[in-house]
Amino acid sequence: MGKLDFFIRRTVQLGITLWAVATALFLLFRLMPGDPTSYIISPGMTPEVRRRLIQSYGLNDPMWMQYVRYIQNLATLNLGRSFKTHERVVNMLVTYLPNTLILMLTAFVVAYIIGISLGVLTGWYRGSRFEKTTVVTALIGRSVPSFWMGILVLWIFGAKLGVIPMSGMTSFGSGPKHFWAMVFSLDFLKHMVAPVLVLAFYYMGYPLLIMRNSMLETLSEDFIDLCRAKGLTERKIMFNHAARNALLPVLTAAAIAIGYAVGGSVLIETVFGWPGIGREMIRAVLRRDYPVAQGTFLVLALSVIVMNFVADLLYGVLDPRVTYD
Repeated sequence: MGKLDFFIRRTVQLGITLWAVATALFLLFRLMPGDPTSYIISPGMTPEVRRRLIQSYGLNDPMWMQYVRYIQNLATLNLGRSFKTHERVVNMLVTYLPNTLILMLTAFVVAYIIGISLGVLTGWYRGSRFEKTTVVTALIGRSVPSFWMGILVLWIFGAKLGVIPMSGMTSFGSGPKHFWAMVFSLDFLKHMVAPVLVLAFYYMGYPLLIMRNSMLETLSEDFIDLCRAKGLTERKIMFNHAARNALLPVLTAAAIAIGYAVGGSVLIETVFGWPGIGREMIRAVLRRDYPVAQGTFLVLALSVIVMNFVADLLYGVLDPRVTYD
């Protein structure tokens, strides 16, 4: 199987997976208990007005007809309108998604810089107290729920010490209207520090442990002994040779981690009141706002699926030993 055949096969699998996820989301929200019309119908409405309102959203159509219309709309990127605000779901995603991306990608970069650096050191100093302490810390970071850590940080540094904002992305009335002006403002950075550090602590263990294991395998290779025989310093061997060769598994795993990082925004955005796609998804589920909930779930699922697809392609590009047979 050549590279082109592999790419075509994975692309077809990507399309089938997206269709399966979209279908599952459609069925999930319609099989949930509760009536979504309770949020869009006022008790003072007449039966005729109620009927017309329900008909306008297509909620009185048979399930198969709703599904066909749903798939057709997805094909044209029409995700419908919110039951509550009547705003187009696409516009809502465009508004909230950048907030999520800037939070999650910043946390991801911080986590990978720290995690890779510590992974190199723990692999190099195997058996030391530093390695044991770092590995235990990484395992704790991966084991402790991120929302619990966020609540603890808010309670200590927000409620008790008052050194971090309790919620939001900017202080009330102080945020610039332009998005990038807001992003580079001190007020925005002050609000972003706590959620970024909580997420970075959670994500850090993944690259750290992968880098450590990869370093241990690399240090057992013959070329490390050859570098020492040439008289290279330990520092140069560690960073210029061992770390560079051990970095490949971390880079390929990073693509998958980015997808999960975007999907992992739900709880942290809810805890810190961050106006992102994750918090909006929780609100949509609670009020059974089908179009918004489906749209946000679909975007989060899409991020994971696409980044898995990218990771598969990166394996072949970064590692020439990979075959497509």
